[in-house]
Amino acid sequence: MTFHLGPALIGFALVGGYLLGSIPFGLIATKLGGAGDVRQIGSGNIGATNVLRTGRKDLALLTLLGDGGKGALAVFIAWQLTREAGPEAQALLTSIAGGAAFLGHLFPVWLNFKGGKGVATFFGTLLAAAWPVGVAAGATWLVMAFVFRMSSLAALTAAALSGVYAWLFGRPDEIILLCLFMALLIYVRHTENIRRLLKGEEPRIGGKKEAA
Repeated sequence: MTFHLGPALIGFALVGGYLLGSIPFGLIATKLGGAGDVRQIGSGNIGATNVLRTGRKDLALLTLLGDGGKGALAVFIAWQLTREAGPEAQALLTSIAGGAAFLGHLFPVWLNFKGGKGVATFFGTLLAAAWPVGVAAGATWLVMAFVFRMSSLAALTAAALSGVYAWLFGRPDEIILLCLFMALLIYVRHTENIRRLLKGEEPRIGGKKEAA
């Protein structure tokens, strides 16, 4: 029996993935944890890095897990829905759902489309959609962060190489396109970081500016 990805299923992956990705775990964690509105702290970003600036490592960890988990969950649901399908259909729907979740995190409808920078959701989505690619990208982040002590540079490098890793591991074109899509948006959301990197002004991990 041929499995057909109809408009309803694709629409569900798009809308469901986006809504799942748009859950602002950083904002929820800081408000419920008594740390206030994370948008009024530091960079104003709702991601784990800015949540850490509240001084609450527990809330930052919850944000990291939530932001990464929602990308992984979107991919997992799409994978479950296509278990009877062939690998091409499965790769397509999981990529659509993961990409939609990533887009929802960056531009959540609940927060006037002002979301996070997408790094945690990027890794969660990749690990679920193509775990060898996610592991390779994660290892790249760790090496770059250890050598240069700049989380933004580590994230930008990992994102840029993710498509290459997907190709080297022989992943379907849909997964490669997902990597490129997320990498492009990560660069868009890190515009200010890129400017500071070019000027040599980007804060280092553990530095005074990073801790401020």
